[in-house]
Amino acid sequence: MSAHRDVTYPPLNTLKPVAENVWIVDGPAIRFGMPWPKMKFPTRMTIVRLASGELFVHSPTHLTEDLREAIDVLGAVRHIVAPNRIHYWWVPFWRQAFPEAQIWLAPRIREQAAGRIDFEAREFASVDGYPWDKEIFTLPIAGSFMTEVEFFHRASRTLVLTDFIENFEPRKLSFPMRVLTWLGGVQDPDGQMPRDMRLTFSAQKDALKAAVETMIGWQPERVIIAHGRWYERDGTKELKRAFRWLLE
Repeated sequence: MSAHRDVTYPPLNTLKPVAENVWIVDGPAIRFGMPWPKMKFPTRMTIVRLASGELFVHSPTHLTEDLREAIDVLGAVRHIVAPNRIHYWWVPFWRQAFPEAQIWLAPRIREQAAGRIDFEAREFASVDGYPWDKEIFTLPIAGSFMTEVEFFHRASRTLVLTDFIENFEPRKLSFPMRVLTWLGGVQDPDGQMPRDMRLTFSAQKDALKAAVETMIGWQPERVIIAHGRWYERDGTKELKRAFRWLLE
């Protein structure tokens, strides 16, 4: 029975309203990790409609024809964001589907992608200077392995993270995966930054702490993450809980 547990959040490939002008799409599971055991990760995309009516697409997931039609109703896809070096896989498909969109990459994605990103794209390098500055704050956070770029939609008080918090629900996992997520510090209800990722920020701990304090200062109402149960309310409280190992 455990072999058939579903780590995803159906319905998949479907727009789900989060707040005014904010939607998520829960995508299919991917396998990621060491050569063995590889863990199944549910995927999640966030879409924000800007005041112009254009769409900001964060960490794109699998694009079906039905999903594309639903997105076209929302507005024109203008910005496609790959927020860290391991969240780029579906970007080439989205670029093909939406050739007029601007692609935005976190640092080192081209290195990680091994030739899959062979088209024009801009790389995040600062906290401002972006077309969405008046509506969305941008916060690149650099570690020794990767930079993750976080976003805060001001009007809805929605913080959009990627892998800085993971929150796998035990009921969706096989026993071995429950053990691994517990050891990794990424199990609901106490999902946090994965312990192996924390090590990659050990030399940048002060900068990481300052970035987390900045996000807490934004006072988010909700926190969307890419993997596992996201936080629909009490976002600031959840940030403080998840990063208590850093803040205390």
